[in-house]
Amino acid sequence: MKNSDNKKVIPMFKHDNTSATVMSVAESFEMKRGGKLDHLDMAYETWGKLNENKTNVIVIFTGLSPSSHIASSDKDSAPGWWDSIVGPDKAVDVNKYFVICVNSLGSCFGSTSPVSINKKTSKPYRLAFPALSIEDMANASHLLIKKIGIKKIKVLIGPSMGGMQALAYSVLHNKSVENIILISTATQALPFAIAIRSLQREVIRKDPLWKNGFYSYEEPPLNGVRIARKLGMTSYRSSTEWIQRFGRKKTSGALITQNTFGIDNTNFEYEIESYLEHHAVKFQNVFDANCYLYLSRAMDWFDLAEHGDSTVNALSKTNIKKALVLGVDTDTLFPIQQQKEIAEGLSQAGSQVTFKTLHSIQGHDSFLVDTENFSVPIKEFFTNL
Repeated sequence: MKNSDNKKVIPMFKHDNTSATVMSVAESFEMKRGGKLDHLDMAYETWGKLNENKTNVIVIFTGLSPSSHIASSDKDSAPGWWDSIVGPDKAVDVNKYFVICVNSLGSCFGSTSPVSINKKTSKPYRLAFPALSIEDMANASHLLIKKIGIKKIKVLIGPSMGGMQALAYSVLHNKSVENIILISTATQALPFAIAIRSLQREVIRKDPLWKNGFYSYEEPPLNGVRIARKLGMTSYRSSTEWIQRFGRKKTSGALITQNTFGIDNTNFEYEIESYLEHHAVKFQNVFDANCYLYLSRAMDWFDLAEHGDSTVNALSKTNIKKALVLGVDTDTLFPIQQQKEIAEGLSQAGSQVTFKTLHSIQGHDSFLVDTENFSVPIKEFFTNL
């Protein structure tokens, strides 16, 4: 990981975000819910070349868990989390556009977060980190983009939590965004999403190794994070997919005795159990527990209507020319009705809106795994700009 000011970020876990640049963007940063950061660093990666007039800028905000490594590059050949969408001659064409992917404020992949050093104590912030909001993420990203020298974003793209941030950005900094692509996102969290995330936070806090946020970095609350991820996976994918993919298939050679109930986390009777364990273990080794708590709660707190008497009034403060709003018919975390609400609100605000309901059995995670389905409308949107 590169740091423009030669300042080191404490790495909680080893991860693949080695190609990110970390830029110091502010010496003081006020937070929406009170408190402030005495220093603000933001991590990001770029692809393509900025044209002379700086009119070809694409900015992408991530979901809760990814880093800014959205695609492979000359600097880092490792596959990114949206490699099939971003790249040369792809839907987001880096031969034409200068693409910036921002690591969210509060994330453990380089931007200032609970794992960063608090200058007042010379120790990690942990739970002394101020309460985090989606608006804080948007404002921090705006400072970064200005520091890079960008005044206008050609297209702002946000899936999931990144879409929430993109909506907040478009309201708070409405002169900075020309066009927008919003994917599987919402203007506020619904009760089901809040319930799932509250359970995720609870299992992390109940892990004895969490120690009220003061866990050892050598011995973090991995069990809590692992189980939280499993809970998340049940809302990220659809039951239809799992019926087709797993059914009641049992793992080959599993030795399940009557009273173990799989508590050793090695022998699982059903393939779906093994699948959840595999993804949860991968996640527990790359994501910090406290960062997860902060980001998760920020999503629950977000309500765009706070910026107007209603969601429609808030969206009327945007200055979007063209918008593409995409959702999936099997998404239970961000149901399609929420994307329809965004599309209608932007249309009333005067934006030229394209709204599409995509069919995919892979639920909320479709934009990450069923990328061919998303690539077509995204590429079409750029063609018609």
